[in-house]
Amino acid sequence: MGPYILRRVLYSVFVLWGALTVIFVMVRLVPGDPAQMLLGAQATAEEVDALRAEAGLDQPILIQYGRFLQDAVRLDFGTSLRLQVDALEAVVQRFPATALLAVAGIIIAIVISLPMGIGAALAPSSILDRIVSVLSILGQSVPGFWLGIMFILIFARSLQWLPSAGIGGWQHLLMPAFTLALPLIGILTSLVRAGLLEVLNEDYVRTAYAKGLPRRTVIVRHAFKNALIPVVTVLGLQFGSLLAGAVIVETVFAWPGSGRLLVDAISNRDYAIIQTAILLITATFVFINLLIDVSYAYLDPRIRYD
Repeated sequence: MGPYILRRVLYSVFVLWGALTVIFVMVRLVPGDPAQMLLGAQATAEEVDALRAEAGLDQPILIQYGRFLQDAVRLDFGTSLRLQVDALEAVVQRFPATALLAVAGIIIAIVISLPMGIGAALAPSSILDRIVSVLSILGQSVPGFWLGIMFILIFARSLQWLPSAGIGGWQHLLMPAFTLALPLIGILTSLVRAGLLEVLNEDYVRTAYAKGLPRRTVIVRHAFKNALIPVVTVLGLQFGSLLAGAVIVETVFAWPGSGRLLVDAISNRDYAIIQTAILLITATFVFINLLIDVSYAYLDPRIRYD
């Protein structure tokens, strides 16, 4: 396992370098001069040129790229032109709020999808199975921004049960977390149902029944664990998607996370914040996928990385 993890860490370095390069190029392809946008239309050409020189934006693109990589190795991603603070510090301060939202969405999705998927798999072609299938498709089809607006109109405006925006107690977390979790609930429910149906037809499950083991023991201790591998895989992939998808949810609910910070930075062409926020999301995604791959050996003893 050790050599495998070491190789994955080395591969991750190249992935992060590729992400840094793509981010660096893409933000500079977007129209708009960061210095001009920060100073406004009333600024003189001399003021704009002075700010560009201060930020190093007047240098040739290859020199900017070289300095960017050199500073990134030291975890120095520059200073935000708009906020006038260290970019990494600004993003890290906001990232826990985004991580909280993503983790809450994952937990809600697991708590709801596992019982639904198991119930549908244990009663195939039943009314419950049909209802779960329809709800799964519906959950994957509803746009997140529309669902968030509907939640605000119903639970915040009409019923006044929950706050419509901001961060605070669990009441503030509930609506944005459900909005983020709904598509994942549909995906996980379908995976759990399909995986469990496939595993229940395996020889070792029939053997367990032939030994006289109770149905609950067979499902929980034998079938369910092996059906979890595709579920765990999707959870790892979707966690990164939740971090990226939180941009929309944070905007709708005015949630002060790194996603909302990223939207503001894109609007203002704040290169340092954009590059740092996307890199942090990429690094989290790579780390989560490493954990998922390592967990396969625990879920299925047949899997070995040696």
